[in-house]
Amino acid sequence: MERFSTDESFAAELDAADPLAPFRARFHGPPGTIYLLGNSLGLPSLDAEAAVARAMQQWRELAIGGWLDADPPWFWLAETLGARAAALVGAAPDEVVCTGTTTYNIHSLVATFYRPAGRRTRILGCALEFPTDLYALCSQIALHGLDPAEHLVLVGAAEDGLVREEDLIAGMTEEVALALLPAVLYRSGQLLDVARLAVAAGERGIPIGFDCSHSAGVVPHRLDAWGVDFAVWCGYKYLNGGPGAPAFLYVARRHFERGPGLAGWFGCVKERQFDLAPDFEHARSAGGWQVSSPGILGAAAVDGALRVLEEAGIERLREKSLRLTEYLIRLADARLADAPYGFRVATPRDPARRGGHVALTRAADALRIKEALRRRGVIGDFRPPDTIRFAPSPLSTSFRDLYAAVRHLREVIDGGEHLRIDPQRRAVS
Repeated sequence: MERFSTDESFAAELDAADPLAPFRARFHGPPGTIYLLGNSLGLPSLDAEAAVARAMQQWRELAIGGWLDADPPWFWLAETLGARAAALVGAAPDEVVCTGTTTYNIHSLVATFYRPAGRRTRILGCALEFPTDLYALCSQIALHGLDPAEHLVLVGAAEDGLVREEDLIAGMTEEVALALLPAVLYRSGQLLDVARLAVAAGERGIPIGFDCSHSAGVVPHRLDAWGVDFAVWCGYKYLNGGPGAPAFLYVARRHFERGPGLAGWFGCVKERQFDLAPDFEHARSAGGWQVSSPGILGAAAVDGALRVLEEAGIERLREKSLRLTEYLIRLADARLADAPYGFRVATPRDPARRGGHVALTRAADALRIKEALRRRGVIGDFRPPDTIRFAPSPLSTSFRDLYAAVRHLREVIDGGEHLRIDPQRRAVS
């Protein structure tokens, strides 16, 4: 974005030139709101709604016959969705499966790849990772009879608040048996150099995985080309699969012969699954890491949601996402930095280091300001201790939405609206 203006007419100009603007009509949203939480829960598409209705109809008409006769057949639906999602992350179709939840898939893949032995007993992680990843890593270490306080090595941020790849690589010592890192940090929106980290881990003989929950569907990945060993991501953020939607996992083909750390009957070789044999033979694909039968109604929403992403194309989604976040950053610099607003952009300005959302920090009252915005219909979120996150979706957010959100934010502070709000955090913030 070479040219920039704080005038609303400039936002309208950007919207008029936006090739993805027609996709806005394909989404439902809460009436009267500016929805900026694509990194937390994407909006429902008409396509996802129709896909769920179709699955309900097939359940009604086919009952158990839907496992083979539905369109698409339920028996292979997890693999079918995985093959389609593989294009978003640069993987082969059989290396991705739609299954489980993000945290469960972390447990499953860490249980597969974490094999502490000799000096290599530690897991390398990031101190700024979403806490569920850290909880899972601690419990997996404890299952091996080891102390997480000693065997989980966490790399934190540098003085500028960003995580440096060189610090993560320095942590890849001969005592590390596994690394699990975020592709995008959930609080700041920093995009790590996944390729560089994967190469460094491979050179040191360390299996490395990535949590791509805040990047899948908005940032293109090349997991195969980069040499990543495994990855996970959820289906309800930028993929717009609905609350609690099934998640995805990726396993590089070179690891297909490994037995999954957590086994279940839906990971069986499909042709043998209904032999109901006592011996487990896992499918030589990402599908081998399935445990239970898929929730078909949730998977149907993902089916419909993926259709929209496929039509838009991941490269076009990334291009618009970067334009939206750059516009918001420049607008925040121009209209929110000075007193009495006092906001600082905590997200990297370099597009190569930026995911799909923008983090604004303020020394005081960020939670109450976020709540005042919610009451005005501007939907962002708060992350302790001082951060408001705005995540514009390339499919459903306009530049005028961002202009209006900043205007509302200024008006909240100008009128002291936030000072009349209880500073206690709601159950979901």
